[in-house]
Amino acid sequence: MGARSRSWDKRELTDGDGEYLRGIKRIRRLYCNVGIGFHLQVLPNGKITGVHSENGYSLLEISPVERGVVTLFGVRSHLFIAMTEKGKLYGLRDYSDDCKFKESLLDNNYTAYESAAPPSMYIGLSKAGKTKKGNRITPTIAMTHFFYKDVNDINP
Repeated sequence: MGARSRSWDKRELTDGDGEYLRGIKRIRRLYCNVGIGFHLQVLPNGKITGVHSENGYSLLEISPVERGVVTLFGVRSHLFIAMTEKGKLYGLRDYSDDCKFKESLLDNNYTAYESAAPPSMYIGLSKAGKTKKGNRITPTIAMTHFFYKDVNDINP
């Protein structure tokens, strides 16, 4: 886990952050078209899973923290998606370096999320909707490909 943990609301901007970090936070659902198709969700107990039907726990706030790097925050659970050094996803109450993900647009117009803390580890879902360990998958396989799904109800 990240050595430093700070409250997200009290995070300090450095001079180099400029206007970029003050950008619009996006409220989205991330959909992975693997198996029967799953939305990424953050449960209140800290578990990250895929769910076929949209629900309040699949509503995510995607916020920039530096150029090309974002956080994924569960709107209903109030937890950040984080990744351990071994590639396991979990929910974290306070913002830390474990919560940073490089957001990459792929050639097929899907997006992949690579951990910024331990690099070369990706968010991915299995055909059953379970998270895969980030160190066992690559952005070339479909389980790491996500796209934004329309948000029908932003008040979960």
